[in-house]
This record gives sequence, structure tokens and C-alpha cells, in this order.
Amino acid sequence: MSSQTRKPGIHIAWTTVTYRSVALMILAGVAVFVLAIRFTFPQFTENSIKAADSVANRVLERVARMAPAAGSGMLTAQQAHFTALDGTVRVKKGSGNSWLAADYNVPLEKGDVVQTGSEGMAKVVFNDGTSYTVKQDSLIVIEENSANDQQQTNVAVAVSTGTVDLSTATYSQGSKSQVIVDGATASLAPESTAQVHNDPKTDQHEILMKKGAGEVTRNGETVQLANWEKVSFRQEEAHMEKDKGTGPPTPISPANMAPLFTSGEATKDVEFSWTAMANAVGYRLRISRNPYFSSTLVDKRVNTADVTVTSLGEGAYYWVVQSYESSGKESVESEKNRFTIIPKGKQMGAIELDLDPFIQHGHVIEVAGKTQMGARVMVNGREVPMISSDGTFHYFTPPLATGENVITVTAQTAQGGVNTQQKKIIIQ
Repeated sequence: MSSQTRKPGIHIAWTTVTYRSVALMILAGVAVFVLAIRFTFPQFTENSIKAADSVANRVLERVARMAPAAGSGMLTAQQAHFTALDGTVRVKKGSGNSWLAADYNVPLEKGDVVQTGSEGMAKVVFNDGTSYTVKQDSLIVIEENSANDQQQTNVAVAVSTGTVDLSTATYSQGSKSQVIVDGATASLAPESTAQVHNDPKTDQHEILMKKGAGEVTRNGETVQLANWEKVSFRQEEAHMEKDKGTGPPTPISPANMAPLFTSGEATKDVEFSWTAMANAVGYRLRISRNPYFSSTLVDKRVNTADVTVTSLGEGAYYWVVQSYESSGKESVESEKNRFTIIPKGKQMGAIELDLDPFIQHGHVIEVAGKTQMGARVMVNGREVPMISSDGTFHYFTPPLATGENVITVTAQTAQGGVNTQQKKIIIQ
């Protein structure tokens, strides 16, 4: 802007400087000052020079103390991301008051709230590898998500209502992964899985350790948990109750990833079987089109360890089973098995696999694309947990190492059709 067009008034300009820049400017100024004194006043004594150097050193030390030291452990905020979405899922940012529809491109930060509807499901993955599968009618709050310069992470999530499955990865010593339920805080060890249930209306609060180890602290009381152990409590109770959970049946048939061929008919009758459990009076079988069971096609109870389900159409299915005792107490869910019903002799043709450009989120890479219905997709050996009915998929990799990395995406059908693509990326 020229001086002729500049409006009268006070104009402010600023420049961002770092602590290192300030220190260097001070050092340069001191050097110029000392040199000027030496040439102007040759008689200036060596003691005076030493005194000036001492003052300069004290000034620089004070400036240095203002900056965070290397290895100080200062925490920096991090972001989490959705890796699977189904049905109605909403997000309320900690910095705002309005709800917005969840999307793979919406980063999740400290203070954000995630809510699922009656047919909704969401999976959230943090930078340390901890994942939360938020089931129907649930609400969680991200209480903490940070890391320091020693790669120690701190993740904490509060489950306000509903049911959440969580899994921790192999994180560095000194890191923390915690889940908070109505005043109780569970700290999970690396490579552990747990299920959390919080129902404020009925005052029921439970934390079940499926695998690994953890401890739950509430009102000064600490309870250690191992495989299939759980704690439960009510708000008015001073102590938590520890109990041994009931392990699930093991699915037998259809086997995981099994192709089931029809004999020229549009539907197929499928026989399901699993291991019988001691003390079980019955079993609950559920079948869904998606691995998170946000909606179910079959939900039935039987008193035997096998049952035939009729008239299942073409496509991919997932199934899970639980046992229950005479008291009505149910076991946890079994592993989820996936199978695909395929018309016999159907010509599938070349398998489709189209990849969108990769999107980088720090050390995490977002992989998206489209394959044919019923195909299985693997990214660097890890299965994409959810593929839409039209074949589209989203996947977020675990944090990758700095430098060159290779992303391998493989789509495969039950008939043996395969399509593999590889791309190199640089993490800086």
C-alpha cells in the first residue's frame, strides 16, 4: 500500500520468532558490544571483559530456561480418526456446541464427543494404536490424547453411556491407555482387550477384561483384572464387585472366510455349529451383514449347539454366538466368523480394485477405494474391517515409521480371484 493511500491511524505488524532466534540475536548483540568496547577503549581490563561475558552468559541461560528442553517430556496434542462408520454417528467438537455428521475426514481431538444412534456404529483409532468400537446407542468423550518427545502416549476416553469394545496395541513404557466409567478408571496393559458397559438409567456399570491385564481404580480402591475377569458396581456402592466372566463358545461351522456355494438356487440353507459349554442351558445366535452388528438379520435362541438357518441370499455374512445359564447370565460374544454365499458356476470375471489417492495424517495413511461385492480387502496384511454394500472401503494404517514405506492392498474373492496393488510413500 502506497503512502498516498495508507489510512491514518496506528498500524501494527508482528513477526513470529523462536526461543533460539531470541538467544542468537542476544548473543550477536553482546558480541558486537564487546568488540566495540575493545576497539574504543583499549585500556578496558580483562576483568571487565570477563564480567561482561558472565552477564551475557546469565542472560542466555535465563532465555534457554524459558524454552522447553529436549527430553523434557512436554506433552503435545494428537488426533484420532474414524476407521469404520455405519448408520447414524454424530460428533460434537470440544470447541463448539453443535453436532455434525461423523466422517472419515473429521479428526478427533481432546474434548470431542462421539454418539451413535440405535443403528449406528463407529470405530475410532488413536495414534498409539488403541482402538474403540462404539456400539449402538452409546456416547463417549475423548478426555486425553497426547504424546511427549519420548514417544510416551496418554489416551483416556470416558464412556458416558452404552457399550464399547477397546483394544490396546504395543505402546512404549510409561504410556497410558485408560477408560473412565462413572468415576472408575481402568488402565489397560499393552495388547489387551476389554468391554465396557455403562447404563446410567439402571445404574449398571461393568468393565470386562477379555484378554491381557489391567487395573480399575475407584474411590481409592484398586482391583486387578486378568482374562475374563470383570468388575461391576452401582453408584451408591462404596466397593466394586469382582467376578469371573463366562468365556464364549467357539464357532465351528461355517468356518471363517468359508465360501458356500448354492446349487443354482437364489438362497441357501446354512447349518451353524459351535462348541457346547458346561452349565449352558441355551445359546444365542446372531447373523449380520457387517462385522460390527449395528444391524442384525437373525437373532435367535436355541437349546442345542447347532441350528440351521434357511433362505440366506447371496453375499457376505458375519455370525457370532453366546451361551447363557439358567440364571439368564450370558457369556461374552465369540469371535466373529465371516462366510460368503456364492451361486455355483457364476462367472465372476476379473476382480475389481480401484484405489483413491492416499491421504496422509502424520504417520497414519488413509486408504480408500472400491472392490466388488463380497471381496475381502487386506492392507499390509491387515483385514479391512468393513466394506460397504457397493464395495467401497476406508482403512487407516497403524502409525508408520519415518522414511520410505510400501502400502500393499490386496482384494480377494472366495473363488480365488486376486488383485494386488502396491504404492510407495515417504513419511517425513
